[in-house]
Amino acid sequence: MDRPYPFLTVSEKGERSIRAGHPWVYDNELQGGTAPEDGAVVDVCSGKGKWLGVGFYNGHSRIRVRILSRNANDRIDESFWRRKTQWAVDYRRQVMGEDFSACRLIFGEADGFPGLTVDRFGSVLVSEVLSLGMDKCKAVVYDELMQRTGCTVLYERNDNAIRDKEGMDRSCGFYCGSGNGTVEIVENGLRYAVNYIDGQKTGFFLDQKYNRLAAARIAKGRRVLDCFTHTGAFALNCACGGAESVTAVDVSELALASAKHNAELNGLQDRISFLQRDVFELLTELLEQKDKSYDYIILDPPAFTKSGSTVDKAYRGYKDINYRAMRLLPRGGYLATCSCSHFMTTELFKKMLREAAADAGVQLRQIEERQQGCDHPILWGVGETDYLKFFLFQVV
Repeated sequence: MDRPYPFLTVSEKGERSIRAGHPWVYDNELQGGTAPEDGAVVDVCSGKGKWLGVGFYNGHSRIRVRILSRNANDRIDESFWRRKTQWAVDYRRQVMGEDFSACRLIFGEADGFPGLTVDRFGSVLVSEVLSLGMDKCKAVVYDELMQRTGCTVLYERNDNAIRDKEGMDRSCGFYCGSGNGTVEIVENGLRYAVNYIDGQKTGFFLDQKYNRLAAARIAKGRRVLDCFTHTGAFALNCACGGAESVTAVDVSELALASAKHNAELNGLQDRISFLQRDVFELLTELLEQKDKSYDYIILDPPAFTKSGSTVDKAYRGYKDINYRAMRLLPRGGYLATCSCSHFMTTELFKKMLREAAADAGVQLRQIEERQQGCDHPILWGVGETDYLKFFLFQVV
């Protein structure tokens, strides 16, 4: 096979993983070949010389090769990246419809762009690049995105510690255009001010878009406690859905200020009360006081674990808040609960919920089980893309 790239040989384990569709080759799965410069494109072959795929190489990273294509006809050139960018944008236009103006345009490995995330907030694109190879190719991807969306601003949030493991510097700034760091979007008919410079991640969590609608559908007449409210999105959706009262809780003063501002943007400031508290402490306090003020509790915590080594600790954290919420709710009350860590698998999360319910002496009547929005597609064979668990229950 006439190929322009150097090749590396992988172990049988690495070969099985690639054939199963996973795009990562780890350092201990390489067996031969001459390592190119970091960020270069390489071919990957089996021990018997069978071509398996082409990808980015990085000797700094434990993930030595990130597969880009398993099609031997592909050449990793400008047309390749423009074609893949077009596919990613066309997919969002199709599945997001009128929500295309605020969605995730590129979701890393799920779209074949290893380590690249790009969110759209109206006329602003916000990106994060976590792989060296992708960093070297980003210019053509950015250009294609701007052309196909009509966006005029692109801001890079490249301050993640993962870049250290790739041998990359950390930095943030405007790649194209300029602005004050805030842009307004509309989601589910509600207005939000997105702070894409100082906000968490890219500034707003788009993945819960449709889960917020599901939570709002059962909020009418309910007394809602929205825990870990962040920008107030669940609280606003429930208030809009006819909740009798909504209390939004977060430990961060900055987050609550954002949530309050969003409430004001929608004229809902008189229907939502805001409380700056540690959720663990608050739930414990309410339990001790036998406070039954709420009949609908929403738990949307940050990821309690970002590695396999801390899953046990995270499991205890998730169980703790869910147990307390179940104890607090009256019979017939409602619980929305979720996890955004892919290390906390669906099976493990369900096991935790069963144990929490048993310890709380309640039974869970499942209303819905949901995942992330379709602009964050789950690529089968790549477990890392399947990360958001969302459940709605009635506690009986």
